[in-house]
Amino acid sequence: MNDESLVALDRQHLIHPVINYHAHEKRGVTILESGQGAYLTDSQGNVLLDAFSGLWCVNTGYGQNSVVQAGEAQMRKLPYATGYFHFGSEPAIKLAAKLVEITPVSLQHVYFTMGGSDAVDSAIRFIVNYYNSTGQPKKKHFISIERGYHGSSSQGSGLTALPAFHRHFDVPLPNQHRIPCPYAYRSSQDTSPEGIIAESVAALKSKVEELGVDNVAAFFCEPVIGSGGVIVPPKGWLKALQNCCNELGILFVVDEVITGFGRTGTMFACDAEDVTPDLMTMAKGLTAGYAPMGAVMMSDAVYQGLADGCGPDAPVGHGYTYSAHPVSAAIALEVIRLYEEGLLANGQAVARHFEAGLMAMLDHPLVGDARSRGLLGALELVANKNSKARFDPALKLSERIATAAYKNGLIFRAFTDNVLGFAPALCYTKEDFDILFERLKRTLDEVLEQPDVRLALS
Repeated sequence: MNDESLVALDRQHLIHPVINYHAHEKRGVTILESGQGAYLTDSQGNVLLDAFSGLWCVNTGYGQNSVVQAGEAQMRKLPYATGYFHFGSEPAIKLAAKLVEITPVSLQHVYFTMGGSDAVDSAIRFIVNYYNSTGQPKKKHFISIERGYHGSSSQGSGLTALPAFHRHFDVPLPNQHRIPCPYAYRSSQDTSPEGIIAESVAALKSKVEELGVDNVAAFFCEPVIGSGGVIVPPKGWLKALQNCCNELGILFVVDEVITGFGRTGTMFACDAEDVTPDLMTMAKGLTAGYAPMGAVMMSDAVYQGLADGCGPDAPVGHGYTYSAHPVSAAIALEVIRLYEEGLLANGQAVARHFEAGLMAMLDHPLVGDARSRGLLGALELVANKNSKARFDPALKLSERIATAAYKNGLIFRAFTDNVLGFAPALCYTKEDFDILFERLKRTLDEVLEQPDVRLALS
């Protein structure tokens, strides 16, 4: 089928995530056809350097034959096995054990989902069940962070603190609350690491006091705030929030959907600070995007609360048809092997090229801030470097930059508030980073030369 026919069918039938529907109907779809390593090829034959790993997920890069072979072998042997009725499969059992081995020691049990959004939704359901089961039914309130992202499920979208995920969806719910984001570049308070940490801890304590500690169930946070603009808290922030939750007697839930599997340097961001959460959500890098899968990891205390609460006969009534899917599990096992046998080390080795490239972009007239951790980073564009004034949204600068970048053979995330997000695959080489930053500078230079953009600088 030719491109013209596919574009027409897409306009008529396919609903895309997180876009303006009528704008997409006018624009039409960009069809991606193949991928190899860090590069994608579209249906027009354009070769593109992917600086965003698909959607923060293809951490291994494209075309890893051993991953494809693992999926194919499992599909031929046993393409599906339900987890209901006490059934299971070898890959899922091995994967559960492997995840317990490589995650923080507090996490001893795994529930598999299809992705990050339903992992968060499952975590919420488990937490509600846990408190009801342990005789604490008043604990129904949840706290997250401004600009944080915890998926777009019916409940998780309320923990997500981004307006696009709330509009016309009747979220956040009355039991969902937020504290300020640890956004040093935009903070008017003490922006030292100690100041940022102290501010977040104080805000969490204040919110719990406002709601009543007997009413608060859990605090959800990302180690690095991803879709909210790749906001990187200082080292020690995550550990301080864990200690605060432990002190307050509320569950500490770390969302590692984006940060997990080598994205921030260590296998999980928790590892860098010896953080031991009560629950952890993951997805994306778990299978490197080669198949759908997510997971909720939980402590033995939470698991035993759930198990004891249902008595000797009643089931814990939560399940998905594709939970612990054997093909996804087989793929995940091979992906983790690749991380452990070289990809994680490569990501750590090349992260210095990534950081240096981002920092060098601070010299560009459009760039106000550069931030990163591991292979997760961002540039924030401003109209005035001294005042940090943002560009007028009517300029649609992000759209211009994304369009120019594509023409220059580069894909990354251009957020609507003019933050450019980057998540290169762990297979990147120094040469790939040289190409990335050469194409990125060319893109910013071209956009800067547009008269209304130059005029907007003050």
